[in-house]
Amino acid sequence: MNREDFPMLKKDIVYFDNGATTLKPKVVIDSINKYYKEHTANIHRGDYEAAVKTNELYDGVRELVSKLVNCNSDEVIYTSGATMSLNMVVFGYMKKHLKKGDEVLLNKAEHASNVLPWIKLREEIGIVIKYVPLNKNYELTLDNIKKYVTNKTKVISLAHVSNVIGDVRDVKSIGKYCRDNKILFNVDGAQSVPHMKVDFKDSNIDFLSFSGHKMCGPTVVGILVGRKELLEEMEPLFYGGGMNSFFEEDYSYELKSIPTRFEAGTPPIAEVIGLGEAIKYLQKIGMDKIHDYEIELKKYLLEKIKDIDNLIVYNKNTDSGIIAFNIDGVFAQDSAVYLNHYNIYVRAGNHCAKMLKDELSIKNTVRISMYFYNNKEDIDKLVEVLKNSKDIFKVII
Repeated sequence: MNREDFPMLKKDIVYFDNGATTLKPKVVIDSINKYYKEHTANIHRGDYEAAVKTNELYDGVRELVSKLVNCNSDEVIYTSGATMSLNMVVFGYMKKHLKKGDEVLLNKAEHASNVLPWIKLREEIGIVIKYVPLNKNYELTLDNIKKYVTNKTKVISLAHVSNVIGDVRDVKSIGKYCRDNKILFNVDGAQSVPHMKVDFKDSNIDFLSFSGHKMCGPTVVGILVGRKELLEEMEPLFYGGGMNSFFEEDYSYELKSIPTRFEAGTPPIAEVIGLGEAIKYLQKIGMDKIHDYEIELKKYLLEKIKDIDNLIVYNKNTDSGIIAFNIDGVFAQDSAVYLNHYNIYVRAGNHCAKMLKDELSIKNTVRISMYFYNNKEDIDKLVEVLKNSKDIFKVII
């Protein structure tokens, strides 16, 4: 689907590392080049033609995000990526509103960006972190979450789609439960927003984070969406130009309204513009169409590999385009090197989910993460190589 739009696919490669970052379509690349070639200017600082053009494109991306995830445009904050967004939630809002003994529910399948900030906050103010176990299919369920909720539970923080197992959490049900019980709901959407419809309002999400580079956009740009009333109470992590109305010798100052107050300094202007093009590109294809196609590819792949007896697959039943596996008796990185010999690009390791080993009973896996520009021919090539993996060490040594 749309493979002709991606210059990198003109090379003889099979790209299955979309969970780490996605390829960029020509329209996104062109929009960034156009900014640098035709209308380079800083935003909100100039009154000349190039500046006006840049302002329009830059500011217009908030509206594109609002339509993509169903939020208000003034609830959209530009960040450097999901990691920065999650840190802003923890240190800008939660640090101000949580106190010693308050409980935060996580799980051991979470990415480092949704674990380490909470661990640091625990050090700083004494919150209690509780890890909700996964079920036998390595999925996080609302039933399991409920078992760990107490009257001290203030936050549930989770990935909408986990980045290794790829289980799709029922954020709508969890969000309703959180709202009914006055629990803050923080969602890492890095692996969901690029692949399926995500509804911020309907899912009762309080904070939603995602990255541009995982959805056909540039690196170094991401989004934090927060409920307006919560953003009004959030502290900026950075202070400087662009986010203040004035400051005086007597130490008085005034910050601009949200979301601008959270965007100090010169932002990633070209990258925001590129992200806007990526959003338009994805919506033109259709998020439901993208998700359905990925599930079709996953089913095709699972059917093709079911008779490869030395393959261990950990997540056959999850509703995403992610598959985690190992070749029996082979270190995950060796498997990745073997696949690279045939120009098949995958990810191997712990995938920044370093506690997942406690659930899987294995530290490292090979991850195949598919996107709409993959096809069945990609899968056929992968399967052919995996069928010959008993000769893996003849190839990599």
